Amino acid sequence: MSKSDPGHMMMGGASGAQDATPEIQAICDEVKAEVEKQAGVKYRTFQAVSYRSQVVAGTNYFIKVDVGGEKYVHLTVFKGLPHNPGLKVSAVQLNKGKEDPL
Repeated sequence: MSKSDPGHMMMGGASGAQDATPEIQAICDEVKAEVEKQAGVKYRTFQAVSYRSQVVAGTNYFIKVDVGGEKYVHLTVFKGLPHNPGLKVSAVQLNKGKEDPL
């Protein structure tokens, strides 16, 4: 599977970790306020580093986010299909390190 052609991913199977793309950063930008609300923290830095994806009835994105100070959070964000668009933060894991696997 290439980064530019995620269509070859098996339904339900998660991809391997890839470097974050502008699309993944845009997802992070859109859900930042919700993540901060769930975490009870305001992040000055919120930079997507890497991600995995899983095609279901939409797409689950598992994203590693650099929040500054050598700290990271792991997000699970669901992006619905075109008939049910929108993003939903379904999990936030705090206190992760750079080397922690997604």
